[in-house]
Amino acid sequence: MQAMNEIHILIIDDETKLRGLLARILGLEGYLIHEAADAKKAWKILENEPIQLVLCDVKLPDAHGVSLTAQIKAKYPFIEIIVLTAYGTIADGVQAMKNGAFDYLTKGDDNDKILPLTERAIEKIKLQKRIKELEGKLAKKYSFEAIIGKSPAIREAIKLAQKVAQTDTSVLLLGETGTGKEVFAQAIHQASPRHSHSFVAVNCSAFGKDILESELFGYKAGAFTGAIKDKKGLLEEAHQGTIFLDEIGEMNLDLQAKLLRVLETQTFIKVGDTKPTHINIRIISATNRDLAQEAEIGHFRADLYYRLAVFQIKLPALRERREDIELMAQHFLQVFSAKMGKPVLDIQANALKHLREYVWKGNIRELKNVIERAVILTDKPEISEAELPMEILAYVLSNHYEWNDNFDLAQMEKQHIQKVLQFTKGNKTETARLLNIGLTTLYRKLQEYEIV
Repeated sequence: MQAMNEIHILIIDDETKLRGLLARILGLEGYLIHEAADAKKAWKILENEPIQLVLCDVKLPDAHGVSLTAQIKAKYPFIEIIVLTAYGTIADGVQAMKNGAFDYLTKGDDNDKILPLTERAIEKIKLQKRIKELEGKLAKKYSFEAIIGKSPAIREAIKLAQKVAQTDTSVLLLGETGTGKEVFAQAIHQASPRHSHSFVAVNCSAFGKDILESELFGYKAGAFTGAIKDKKGLLEEAHQGTIFLDEIGEMNLDLQAKLLRVLETQTFIKVGDTKPTHINIRIISATNRDLAQEAEIGHFRADLYYRLAVFQIKLPALRERREDIELMAQHFLQVFSAKMGKPVLDIQANALKHLREYVWKGNIRELKNVIERAVILTDKPEISEAELPMEILAYVLSNHYEWNDNFDLAQMEKQHIQKVLQFTKGNKTETARLLNIGLTTLYRKLQEYEIV
């Protein structure tokens, strides 16, 4: 029968009676118990069973428990170990804890102490398991595999990012607003040797010069009015990890000089401090500006540009990868339908056609917003043209408009109304909305132009 807690415990002790007593006490709590009289048998069990907690005696026939603790933790770092000591070997128990043991238990103590100690160790095991699961989900969420798209343009960008991820080289991500620059920065960090450390993102356009300086570099207490205690800056928060400087082109020239020093020396001086702070960070920056041109005209430091742009990756605009629009739209549909608890399963063919033809000045961010809005609006199991914003329908309609040599305004208006009616399949309410006129006005014009 499977234990209700699914926790496997290994008891290592050459004293048969004590080992049996511990096994009975813990077994009655529903734990799966494994027993070993020596280190040799214990290693076999560890290799073949999913042991999560070990109770180990200090003195074994073929090993010393203190040394064995270090060996087990070295090979199985997520196993917790409780060391069993005799009255005269408490120092061994303390040393075992320094070697990585969870705690020690003195033999001869009240056996009631075993269960609380075991429960605390198991709580730590469960917490570690949860953290590992969350780290796995986080790694998957921000991995290159999570980037949606099969177009040659996006696959080439991913290929370049994967190559540079394993290095510490500075990366400059170029592209229009909404092309996914922060997503790429996260993926590069996640695939790098720094992935277990912090990823810190800061939008340089969101702060004024003085605030951005204190946010990046931190400050000492008393540096200015209101600085009542020391503040750690974002650069220091990113120590051993990655800092992502979005909209780097908006950074003030004075701050650019200080950032250049960070790149060159991996040190900086906090506001109000006199001693340098040492850090070890990787910098990924992003901009929708032409920084090379900005450097030429003196709006951006040329020396900083060359340090940031060691490795450049251009992210394609959505209109440059139209074959990916349907994949993204379907992905966002799944996300928002699940989030809102609405069974919206598909997007009609005509609606998809309009999405593919639209210009998408806001790129992926704009597409995401359009799908979220459409899911809110629809009461059907699929999204149709009716749920798309007017600007998309108007854009598509205008691009299908056929110009002719008829300059008569009334005749042109009549033709335009007819085309919009055809586009909306005769839906007069929708036609009036697209024409940006009242429904009464539309009926009057239909009568005036004798449109059936």
